[in-house]
Amino acid sequence: MGSHTDSTDPHATDPLPTPTTPAGRDGLDAILAHPAHAVIALDFDGTLAPIVADPEQARAHPDAVSALAALAPKVAAVAVVTGRPAGVAVRHGGFAGVPGLEHLVVLGHYGAERWDAVTGTVNAPAPHPGVAAARAELPGFLDRIDAWQGTWIEEKGRALAVHTRRASDPQAAFEALRAPLTELAARHGLIVEPGRMVLELRPPGMDKGVALIEYAREISAESVLYGGDDLGDLPAFAAVDKLRSDGTPGLLVCSGSDEVTELRERADLVVDGPAGVVRLLKALAAQLD
Repeated sequence: MGSHTDSTDPHATDPLPTPTTPAGRDGLDAILAHPAHAVIALDFDGTLAPIVADPEQARAHPDAVSALAALAPKVAAVAVVTGRPAGVAVRHGGFAGVPGLEHLVVLGHYGAERWDAVTGTVNAPAPHPGVAAARAELPGFLDRIDAWQGTWIEEKGRALAVHTRRASDPQAAFEALRAPLTELAARHGLIVEPGRMVLELRPPGMDKGVALIEYAREISAESVLYGGDDLGDLPAFAAVDKLRSDGTPGLLVCSGSDEVTELRERADLVVDGPAGVVRLLKALAAQLD
């Protein structure tokens, strides 16, 4: 699919990898054939940014912004689709004011918020009242159920997240909290979104799949690439499947993780985490030169 490069050249670009599925190969071919009608959509944490113990310390891979800036002018649109607040993703990604990313869109809180580089502003609906109610109840609730030592609450504005990565047994803590947090969320009209050692309480009705389909239709995309790493990306994978069934070719990319196998099994192409995503973006940009 891509040409070989001189491995002795430090500025050489990796060859463009070949998807392992026919649908993925069709999706990549469509992107290469008509890039001006292609949308490139990517998750943030675990895809553009390495997973870290403290989400506040998460930052985009050092080469992610330059790779996106090289690719963005050659395609119809580049979007970051994330469970984080849009403004936080912009700040942690370093996306604002970057030449080449003048039309970047960040769909935050699973699409409930939107930041456009054109205006530099975030548009969002009114907060769901259940989030405030759950926020008030959650600390005492975790204490009453003797939550695993090492769990902690992340405040996300329009959502709340309970992390177990710092617990002595993160997976056991995750499994122990899943059912009680689901019951708490339901009492306040919320849902629980499971992730990589995190359970997020958030409003229903919007997910990455809904956000991706709406955005693809908004810009009349004729092909779509979506890259993600986590359970929250499954709806976006399903959305690409839906778009493909409706005649819009698509490519599903998994930013490889041993913690989440569901995406790896459904992906057309698996790359080695954020570094692999960056190499893919660079190779795609080079192929479109």
